[in-house]
Amino acid sequence: MDKKRMTIDKDDAKRRVLKFFPILRKTYPEAKVSLDYMSPLELMIATILAAQCTDARVNIVTQDLFKKYRGVEDWIKVPQAELEQDIRSTGFYRNKAANIQKACRTLIEKFGGKVPQTMEELLQLAGVGRKTANVILGNCFGRPAIICDTHMIRLSRRLGLSQNSDPAKLEFDLMEIVPKEKFGGWTLFSHCIVFHGRACCKARKPDCPNCTIAEYCPSANEPELW
Repeated sequence: MDKKRMTIDKDDAKRRVLKFFPILRKTYPEAKVSLDYMSPLELMIATILAAQCTDARVNIVTQDLFKKYRGVEDWIKVPQAELEQDIRSTGFYRNKAANIQKACRTLIEKFGGKVPQTMEELLQLAGVGRKTANVILGNCFGRPAIICDTHMIRLSRRLGLSQNSDPAKLEFDLMEIVPKEKFGGWTLFSHCIVFHGRACCKARKPDCPNCTIAEYCPSANEPELW
């Protein structure tokens, strides 16, 4: 059976975001990107590895990976088969290894070996879509960035912020609703949503009775919208 479709009132959504965003900040003061990294290059690699894989698993793999591969040249010099084995447990390791090496070649050929700082340039890198680019821009370069992962897609629907499940369309919807800089802006909002999705508003069954922002969630008392 199709779930009930919620009508989105953007003005109402904006008002509710201004109410519940500070609550999420207070609830999750430690909200930040869950991937371990020490440089933009490492975060780019980690985010590529995180596709269809948990951040926890990626962090286990990169503990040794980032000791073995330190500079952009290291990722290119290694035989692809060896890199595949190093990242095998993250899944889809052949495609990920190929993309990592292609991306690093592009970094050297076009960007002087440095991870670029614009969306347009980042999208030229293999394995980097808007989500990965926003992770890098928001966390490494301090640029306002809305990160549309599975948690953001799920919670945006439940919270009545957007009906779009396409990440790019959702991103542009949220740009009109979420304050770009207030309360920490787009990037912190993204992290808070991820933390809330993991802790409370889970995919199978949200814990509405214990939700700190249920008052501002139109689906809290309407399970058909889950």
